[in-house]
Amino acid sequence: MKKLNIAGAATGLSLCVAVLGFQSALAEEARFVAEEHVLIMEGEIASSTPDRLRRALDRNPRISEIIMTYVPGSMDDEANLEAARIVRQRGLTTILPTEGLIASGGTDFFLAGVNRIVEHGACVGVHSWSADEMDAPAAQLPRGHEDHKKYLDYYGVVGIDPGFYWYTLNAAPAEGMHWMSQAEMNLYRVATMIEAPGDGNPPESQPCDDR
Repeated sequence: MKKLNIAGAATGLSLCVAVLGFQSALAEEARFVAEEHVLIMEGEIASSTPDRLRRALDRNPRISEIIMTYVPGSMDDEANLEAARIVRQRGLTTILPTEGLIASGGTDFFLAGVNRIVEHGACVGVHSWSADEMDAPAAQLPRGHEDHKKYLDYYGVVGIDPGFYWYTLNAAPAEGMHWMSQAEMNLYRVATMIEAPGDGNPPESQPCDDR
């Protein structure tokens, strides 16, 4: 696999983010901006995401990587899994840069990458899930419950150990968040590569809860 050089993507990720005015404090519906062979993604995954992703990829057939700057979750789990399958079908690489953050459904989307690159300092969040119509949180449902099936099926499609799903349910409650350590990411193969950026020295990063 080639050496990760996010700064070399188009005019550089940091400049691109500044020009586009991405604001991590206010996540809106996920949007995609093409820069040469890279698609920059920011915002919460919503019902519009699969169509937006398809259009972006169809208009930019050279895209081979998605850089996820700030994808803190999903407003629509069905749409999230649909969009993630598009990523896998097209053989794309997902990248989480040093100051990037993914959580909840954003982490599930990241897992769709055929190659998955995380830079030191990036935040990867997981937790349990629940829905208004459920009698109990997902962690309390029997393992054979049908509500688990769509997630387990998805992890099967992207080649992630189903143990990761059960781990996420117990890592934090639905209203909380657990930020994964590098050891945990290695254990569940969340990333196929974890790298230090720039000169190879891991940076001092802002705490995940403050991003």
